[in-house]
Amino acid sequence: MKRIALGVQYDGTAWQGYQTQPCGNTVQDQLEKAMQRFATVPLATTCAGRTDAGVHALGQVVHFDTELNREMHAWVRGINAFLPESIGVRWAKELHEVVPYDPAAAEGNPPLHTAQDFHARFSARSRTYHYLLHNHQVRSPLLAGRAGFTHRPLDVERMRAAVPALIGEHDFTTFRAAHCQAKTPVKQMHEIRIERHGDLIVFTLRASAFLHHMVRNLVGSLVYIGAGREEPEWLGRLLAMKDRSKAAPTFMPDGLYLADIEYDDKWGLPQESARPLPWF
Repeated sequence: MKRIALGVQYDGTAWQGYQTQPCGNTVQDQLEKAMQRFATVPLATTCAGRTDAGVHALGQVVHFDTELNREMHAWVRGINAFLPESIGVRWAKELHEVVPYDPAAAEGNPPLHTAQDFHARFSARSRTYHYLLHNHQVRSPLLAGRAGFTHRPLDVERMRAAVPALIGEHDFTTFRAAHCQAKTPVKQMHEIRIERHGDLIVFTLRASAFLHHMVRNLVGSLVYIGAGREEPEWLGRLLAMKDRSKAAPTFMPDGLYLADIEYDDKWGLPQESARPLPWF
């Protein structure tokens, strides 16, 4: 039995999120339907991050198990032949076991890890999201579904001044959806960057993992600060309150992109540098 990882991109505008639903209108449903048409047998996938309706992915990773013998490029081209235009497989990689370098040490000992030790979700070391925000007096139809929008002028420096309170290990209950199923609200926030490119602002957040709606809730509160409705110190106070009702409303999903899933180099997975739009 082989374990194969796939890199998947999708425009989430038309889909009800990643995870399969009875309606069949999800990315997972479409992906597994295409895989079955190519492989002629059902294949179940496990993903790194279950994105919501309207959320996009530049670097989603899934894995599946199969006994079929196919070249990796055949998996990519074969699955893509049956996918809608808004979903695409970027790469395929078969996982392999790793044995000790010293043959003497390897004799009689188990491998350092096997292919079955890889898990798209649980092997991830960190996840990176981009949130793309169009900040202009008038909305752009060309960015509909691809970027969030606010007409209020935003001060990027004010938002950046609020960021340090979030870095490190914290209880992010304040920014957690009420129906979030995560076992713990404690996550390690590694990095937050806020960059302006003309009328577009890109928020980049990298953490050990994210709670349901966590990025959109954080962006909503940062927008309050950027618009002058709250001071930068407010974000740290919100974090300490552990009360979702005290923070800003959840921001729209349109501008949210699952950008990258980081794994240990030992798995040898392709690492693509992905931006929410090609000119960034």
